Amino acid sequence: MTRYLLAGGGTAGHVNPLLATADELRRRDPSAEIVVLGTAEGLEARLVPARGYELVTIPKLPFPRRPNGAAVRFPGAFRRTIATVTDLIRSRGIDAVVGFGGYASAPGYLAARRARVPFVIHEANARPGLANRLGARFSPWVGVSFAATPLPHAVLTGMPLRSEVTALADPSARAVAASAAHEFFGLDASRPTLLVTGGSLGARRINATVHASALAVLHAGWNVLHIAGNRSEVDDPELPGYVFLEYCDRMDLALAVADFAISRAGASTLCEFAVVGVPGVLVPYPVGNGEQRYNARDLVDAGGAILVTDAEFLPAWVDREVVPLLADTERIAGMASAAKSVGIPDADARLVALIDRALNQGAAA
Repeated sequence: MTRYLLAGGGTAGHVNPLLATADELRRRDPSAEIVVLGTAEGLEARLVPARGYELVTIPKLPFPRRPNGAAVRFPGAFRRTIATVTDLIRSRGIDAVVGFGGYASAPGYLAARRARVPFVIHEANARPGLANRLGARFSPWVGVSFAATPLPHAVLTGMPLRSEVTALADPSARAVAASAAHEFFGLDASRPTLLVTGGSLGARRINATVHASALAVLHAGWNVLHIAGNRSEVDDPELPGYVFLEYCDRMDLALAVADFAISRAGASTLCEFAVVGVPGVLVPYPVGNGEQRYNARDLVDAGGAILVTDAEFLPAWVDREVVPLLADTERIAGMASAAKSVGIPDADARLVALIDRALNQGAAA
């Protein structure tokens, strides 16, 4: 029996690929023992036990960015956490550690190195986070979602995704799911559907602009499936053909029915669009380190998406660029094929193959 410690969490971008990888490990070897290392504050505290995996929590220790009291306390707390994880690896007989970034990963990597256990890194974003930049210095087994991710030893594995989504790579399975989606969301099956989403919390600019452009899109002959997030500042316009949701717990059906999308450029979302073959307009989140703009590069360069800045994404831009495009079925079909050309539906299996190599080759130097 092989024992794995999967480290990561905090956000859905870390937790979801972790869970998809755990599912593939368990599918391939039902006897495998899988322990997840995370924090009590992140999404993993709810999602990991709900999926049936054991969660072990450690303190949330952000790397200090400025000299203050937390910075003074950090080194000691970090060393204690590494020692705790090292003890866990040894006492549970862990054979390999797999990290997905986030607060739990850096202690996991360093503890694995101390315990002389191989560790594998998966980086979701085109611009890697601090924990994975640290870990990649000490491990030759690094999987990435995007080809241009600047990490040493990087191997393109893609993004491990839920099986409900990867199943949609099969056109016949997608057609069946799309039929179910029309009924589930109350969409007109005779019209194509524009999916609008900014993530679970929504996106102010996307919500406001699409809301203001609702009639133009509907008059172009399209449905709108608008997932606005639970902090949306716009309301349901209550127009025929416009389905407005704060939250969607069946994103597989939303992806199946989407003929075009307007979205942020989160790593998981982009990889889902590529696997399913959903073309669209990408509006990267304008705050932070600009990672979403880099995430979008593969899809945009392939011709499967159009990139527009948050500041430019206004109703006038939609009228000028999007509405004419929605009438061009040939161009949309070409963009859908281009999007699918960069999709990696077997990313979970690719990452597990990398884990197997780490197990076979032994502990990282």
